Amino acid sequence: MENVKEREEQDNITAIQTPGALIMKRFLKNKLAVVGLAIIGFILVFCLIGPFFSPYGEYEIFYKDSSGNEISIDTENSTGEKQSGLEINLKAPMSKSHLLGTDADGRDVFTRLMYGGRISLMFGFCVVILELLIGVTLGGIAGYYGKWVDMVIMRIVDIFYCIPFTPLMLMISGVMASMKVPAQQKIYVLMIIMGVLKWASVARLVRGQILSIREMEYMQAAKACGLKTSRIIIKHLIPNVTSIIIVMATMDLGSVILTESTLSFLGVGLSFPYASWGNMVNAVNNSVIMQNYVNIWLPPGIAILLLVMAFNFVGDGLRDAFDPKMKR
Repeated sequence: MENVKEREEQDNITAIQTPGALIMKRFLKNKLAVVGLAIIGFILVFCLIGPFFSPYGEYEIFYKDSSGNEISIDTENSTGEKQSGLEINLKAPMSKSHLLGTDADGRDVFTRLMYGGRISLMFGFCVVILELLIGVTLGGIAGYYGKWVDMVIMRIVDIFYCIPFTPLMLMISGVMASMKVPAQQKIYVLMIIMGVLKWASVARLVRGQILSIREMEYMQAAKACGLKTSRIIIKHLIPNVTSIIIVMATMDLGSVILTESTLSFLGVGLSFPYASWGNMVNAVNNSVIMQNYVNIWLPPGIAILLLVMAFNFVGDGLRDAFDPKMKR
């Protein structure tokens, strides 16, 4: 009897809770999702706040004089040419002054790891926001209006699915190199291009969801009551698609960051002297560096692995939390 009463009390408490509270409760019960959220929080703090406490700059090259004393020069405010009478402190080992040593250009790896994370995170968020804006808009229009509108938009989606992404990005990178696009502006061009190319899967998923929601009884009742199309979309369609969009965005963040790292590794992404985790891993261009200078390429590789894994954990947790059939 006591167990029955306890269950009834728990059911009453559950009934009183808001949908948001229930989603949060289910999400927090997923241990991997919570771990992923903690990893993302740590990386955000490390990349966004960490550089303010670093004694070094992103473009600071470390030299050694004839006595072996270390001298640093900020190449962002200088010509970047080799300083007379000084020797660049190439691939310095890990020490108290350089926690992860210096890279092949004499720059502090730990500091560049922070700045590189900023670029990778900014790239991921901007691309996902852009692809969601395009995909949700076109997918929503196709699903709601149907008929010839749906047919035209879906044929456009099919065209974008057929575009070979990596060869196209290599061609665009070559064009930007020939046009001498500045390295700092190159990353923004790549963000726009990648966001424009990756919206097709978002549009197809949103269209499928809206097609099913459109035929439900409450949608038919809303139309019969004479509600405006804009009000139906804002009040009824968008809230029912929001959960899918959130899960999709979370899981796409990991894949976009991984794609940016791959492009940077191939030389298509952010170029010298700016740092991203992808072009930091690109330092592994021969077996000597891979074997003898693990401190240069392993930290950004681990950072990419942890961040992508964390976004996938959070995406899985959100998917399960938004699913009302999941009983945890």
